[in-house]
Amino acid sequence: MSNFFSCVNRYSQRDPVTNEPWQPIPISFVQLATSAASTAGFDHFIPDACLINRYAVGAAMALHQDKDETDFTQPIVSFSLGLPTTFDFGGVTRDAPKVAIYIEHGDVLVWGGQSRLNYHGVRRVKSGVHPLLGPYRYNLTFRHSQP
Repeated sequence: MSNFFSCVNRYSQRDPVTNEPWQPIPISFVQLATSAASTAGFDHFIPDACLINRYAVGAAMALHQDKDETDFTQPIVSFSLGLPTTFDFGGVTRDAPKVAIYIEHGDVLVWGGQSRLNYHGVRRVKSGVHPLLGPYRYNLTFRHSQP
């Protein structure tokens, strides 16, 4: 199983800090992502990339589209851990109406199909301490990056 890191609109097969190849995605993570995708109707999804974001209190991610992959028929599978926040899910244009989704530790979001290129983002993480992960929110986003 491959594992790639998205950086500056491309996927790299090497860690930019160590120049070593990325470690494979743990099979248990692949199984969780595949199961979540299947539950959402994407039966043939097998991730080959996992992006991990750590959000400290006050951090946010602006509205954006996930367009670095080559096959937009594959969904995005997103696992939230740690502090809660609000996920904004919009349309295919930045100014389209958005739905605010409150996400907590353990929540999983899957989107694809017609909504694959919808704009989305994360509002500022509010102050708090998660009993397991401290003052952070983590997001593991699984994708299929290679053709």
